[in-house]
Amino acid sequence: MPARIPPAEAPAARVAYFSMELALDPAMPTYAGGLGVLAGDTVRSAADLALPMVAVTLLHRRGYFEQRLDPRGEQLEVPVAWPVEQRLEPLAPRVDVVIDGRRVSIRAWRRDVMGATRARVPVYFLDTDVPDNDAADRTLTDLLYGGDLAYRLRQEVVLGLGGVAMLRALGHDALVRFHLNEGHAALVALALLEDAVSPAAVDAMPDARAIEAVRAQCVFTTHTPVPAGHDQFPAELAQRVLGARRWAWLRALGVEGTLNMTELALRAARFVNGVAMRHGEVSKTMFPGYPIRAITNGVHAGTWVAPSFQALYDRHLPEWRRDALSLRYAIGIGGAEIWEAHRLTKRALLDEVQRRARVRLDEHVITLGFARRATAYKRATLLFRDLARLRALVEHGGGLQVVFAGKAHPRDEAGKALIRRIHEARDALGDRVPVVYLENYDVDLARLVCAGVDVWLNTPRPPLEASGTSGMKAALNGVPSLSVLDGWWIEGHIENVTGWAIGGPAPPSDEEAADAADAAALYDALATAVLPCFYGERDRFISIMRYAIAVNGAFFNSQRMVAQYAHNAYAL
Repeated sequence: MPARIPPAEAPAARVAYFSMELALDPAMPTYAGGLGVLAGDTVRSAADLALPMVAVTLLHRRGYFEQRLDPRGEQLEVPVAWPVEQRLEPLAPRVDVVIDGRRVSIRAWRRDVMGATRARVPVYFLDTDVPDNDAADRTLTDLLYGGDLAYRLRQEVVLGLGGVAMLRALGHDALVRFHLNEGHAALVALALLEDAVSPAAVDAMPDARAIEAVRAQCVFTTHTPVPAGHDQFPAELAQRVLGARRWAWLRALGVEGTLNMTELALRAARFVNGVAMRHGEVSKTMFPGYPIRAITNGVHAGTWVAPSFQALYDRHLPEWRRDALSLRYAIGIGGAEIWEAHRLTKRALLDEVQRRARVRLDEHVITLGFARRATAYKRATLLFRDLARLRALVEHGGGLQVVFAGKAHPRDEAGKALIRRIHEARDALGDRVPVVYLENYDVDLARLVCAGVDVWLNTPRPPLEASGTSGMKAALNGVPSLSVLDGWWIEGHIENVTGWAIGGPAPPSDEEAADAADAAALYDALATAVLPCFYGERDRFISIMRYAIAVNGAFFNSQRMVAQYAHNAYAL
């Protein structure tokens, strides 16, 4: 069990980072996908940089589901249970929040994250499974993204109001910034507003000075350009869950009618950012009138670099864990060493594919990787839009094999249908183009797939990819991207240098026409650039791998991202 830090060993925390999900350990299913993985990488890099931060999330005793797939690709969701007591340290304080007029008691568990310089960031996991609570309230921190709207809002009360109360109870009195990672944490602003108002005036409406005091403390990062991705709650439900007084205070913060958590966070924050340059622009059109900036996402190098590349960087760039920018000097590493490190990562992936799927892929055949949440806008089946053309380009250009992975949300029927269609394409293509779908995508599997494929495939429908981070993980391991120009790839793409683009920056507005155009562009890129380079110009392919590390790996990492937050958003 992680040990507590004696207070004298670390400076008082000044930044509190709130996230509904947070990935620290593959054995702790406290994350669903990219948002939680990003949160974990943020905390790790804050520790690397010795940033005085604490993090708050929910415990998720029953986590996110385990995915099982039948032979036709039908997804089955299996409940998860994990040994909380073996992974986290219990803390003594209890705090209460009022939900639906009832007092709900909250406890916390702690896990310390150690950085490359041995600085630590404590992470607090909030838990309502307390004997004093009634049966329903004891389950509020069980399921990640489970239940109905009322369950979700109650969880967000626990995260926002309960999280601030717990930080106070734990003695974090020096906090000056509260970072809301997505709108789930917007009720932090309400908790801070209550702190800013004199206890003697709790029945009064907050004045402008109190509201500005809250804004001075809050930083908000929005992650999605998809309207459905922003939590919204009917006014009647919000008033019932929060109570009449708190509902009135939210109206003082500008809430009218529906409680839109993103808009609440926008109104309550001194600094607002999207997660890529393009996403910042899109967010301004979604929420006009707000000064939304951009801090492009990054991934934690020490977490996502495969063992063979760790050894390579240790030999040539010994400071890379502490200073990820030093990956820029990978430009001087010899091609033979890069290829050997890649060969080992590819073999590790293919061994895992054989173990899981009982399919032996060919080490010498170019392998595309596509692993991320299965949802419609990511267009996982774009590669299979024209099977005849795919077969022809493989016949004339060399072999091709594809590794897929990714969960669909239990209520995302379109996402589940994508997984079935990939299985149908697999069966139709047979041995001509081997296709494998690995079930139960998690952090451990992501490490293997991102590092072990030869080219990372990404086909979102623009402009719906806020950032994307899987291609960044691949780049750290010398894997170039073949991607639609959206999200981070607009910033990371240099044609035939760091990878290849699919289509242009402005696809047709009609979805069917856009899909047809992008599929054609994907086949063209494979036939004229990617396959000829891999099979016919190996030295040039290795040069692209080298630039993927030196250009993209050196920049699209979470140390750079957290440093930007520290300087631009936190302004400590």
